[in-house]
Amino acid sequence: MKLMLAKVAWDHPPTVNGYKRLAVRRGAWFGGFFTLLLLAALCLVLGSRTLVAGAWLMILLFFPVCLPWVSVAFLRRLRIKAILRSYPWREWPCLHLPYVSGSPVTIAIPFREDFTATFRIAPFPVYLAQKAKDHPDRIWFAGDPRFGGVVSPVGGHYPVRVVAHVPRREERGGEGFELALRVGLVRASGKGTRT
Repeated sequence: MKLMLAKVAWDHPPTVNGYKRLAVRRGAWFGGFFTLLLLAALCLVLGSRTLVAGAWLMILLFFPVCLPWVSVAFLRRLRIKAILRSYPWREWPCLHLPYVSGSPVTIAIPFREDFTATFRIAPFPVYLAQKAKDHPDRIWFAGDPRFGGVVSPVGGHYPVRVVAHVPRREERGGEGFELALRVGLVRASGKGTRT
């Protein structure tokens, strides 16, 4: 393990820039759904029934399925920011595990010889090994190994949220529990958060 020079991950300029890009992407997704609504309303006002029918069909198909996920992703960007402002980046070896479908949604990080944590990228899977061209077997981690945190390819330029693949329940208290509770990595009950 190699400690970074910054006290917290947020002090690293490429991390701040990476977070800003993440916030813009998630804001665009969220705004895109409401743009569809405005487009349908505009077509309705202009009287174009063909365009209205197409727009409403898209809204009816995509809104109930996608809007909750996009809303969660948009709001949880604030949790990513809180984690980056509270924990330092640490470099660890990692293994990108393929999921049953072949999707690379899990990462295994050996924090100690007797403890390897498996994390799931939430809420949308990202293939971080492709983003880490120079160091696909290394990753930066900021957070609590028991509950999750934020990972990025070496350099901190692409931060994404990770949660424990199998939710853990810890006793309240102990080293680091209050900080994990404050930034949203764990609930008051001791169970790790899933988003």
